[in-house]
Amino acid sequence: MSYESAISRMFALGHELAQTPSHKFDLAHMRVLLEAMQHPEQRFPSVLIAGTNGKGSTAATLASILRASGLKTGLYTSPHLMRINERIRVNGQEISDDDFARLHGEVDGAAERSVEQGKLPWLPSFFEMMTAIAFEHFGREQVEIAVLEVGMGGRLDATNVVEPRISVITDISLDHQKFLGNTVGEIAREKVGIIRAGGVVVTLPQQPEANDVIGNTILELGARGVSAVPYVPPVSPGSGDYLVKVKRGGETLHASSGEAQKSYIYRYPLQVMKHQIVVETALVGRHQLRNVALAIAAAEELSKQGFAGITPQTIERGIRETRWPGRFEVMTARPGWPEIVLDVAHNPAGAWALRSALSERYGDRPLLFVFGAMRDKAISEMTEILFPLAERVIATRAENPRSATPEEIQQAGARTGTEIEAAADIATALAQARQWAGKTPGKAIVVTGSIYLVGEAMQILTARV
Repeated sequence: MSYESAISRMFALGHELAQTPSHKFDLAHMRVLLEAMQHPEQRFPSVLIAGTNGKGSTAATLASILRASGLKTGLYTSPHLMRINERIRVNGQEISDDDFARLHGEVDGAAERSVEQGKLPWLPSFFEMMTAIAFEHFGREQVEIAVLEVGMGGRLDATNVVEPRISVITDISLDHQKFLGNTVGEIAREKVGIIRAGGVVVTLPQQPEANDVIGNTILELGARGVSAVPYVPPVSPGSGDYLVKVKRGGETLHASSGEAQKSYIYRYPLQVMKHQIVVETALVGRHQLRNVALAIAAAEELSKQGFAGITPQTIERGIRETRWPGRFEVMTARPGWPEIVLDVAHNPAGAWALRSALSERYGDRPLLFVFGAMRDKAISEMTEILFPLAERVIATRAENPRSATPEEIQQAGARTGTEIEAAADIATALAQARQWAGKTPGKAIVVTGSIYLVGEAMQILTARV
């Protein structure tokens, strides 16, 4: 089977948030599929990361640390920005087209045989297939450890068939209420499903409802909680002092330096494993300080569990080398194009994090938002958080059947009082935004609201800018 055919068959399986969630949320089916594949998930140790926001950034940072420590590291994340291969990486390298096609054929064959034998009632969902392919790839590549980002929830997510060395819980807030519950407490009960009896849990204090659920679950299961608090620098009021302007190569810029090649990182000293390191991360925003702390705490715990090579120096280098596109990613101004910020703020908590980062980074600079979101998201709340920062908003949509229409976004954001115009697609929206920003120096464009929208924008901007 060709790569193109494999991709077509994958998407034909249906999205993980289709109207038949019972098809996805049944670990018994996932275990049947993996048994037919001789249990690839048992061939490598893993870290499992769940949460509403920050789990991808935490996973990417931890994987980078482990790779810098000399460990052959698998990384499984979702969704993807531009290509499906992004979801499955070994030592930073995406799975190749040929490997993806070959493994898809093998997993698809195992699934079809299981259906024919009556062991499965139907073919796996998109996410179950992706997860099985990732496990098989990691097993064949003989990774020394895999960092696995939970797709949604935790308790019944397809990734939750592994026995993780560490479970990591990132910040929990309201999202996917239709599937996970209507309160933070209900959602937290799904997330803590990744905690194992007698296992290790790395987390940070957060909303009281979530704290109660996490704490009680740790007690009930006899697990051991590891707090990442020692690795979070003071975030208020001094976190702005950590923001440093650097050249693309990493050298600190002086006030007289040109703006064309500027970039921003967080830089701050930190005590790790009884040594002082300097944390440098391109993941900007106060919320990212928490994600980096979780990754550090998880890495130190893995070191205690016998994973050799993890040192303060490799933790420092791994953080510095972390790349996680589309998370407050800034494309510097170029001829004909203004500065552009790309951020996948796809729920209210993400919107608040983006608002905080924009306030810290851009102050009173005029902003134009290109915004698109999935119809099942809390669009009204997101518009109320973000749109007041903008001089103008261009509402658009990604090429995804779940996308809200520009008109639906206009209606949802009407109460903000911000001028909202519509664009049929992201290419049109970017062209309109470029024309607006070109009229006044200093303006910046913010593309946000959906990972699918940001991914499409990145494809266009990579080609044109």
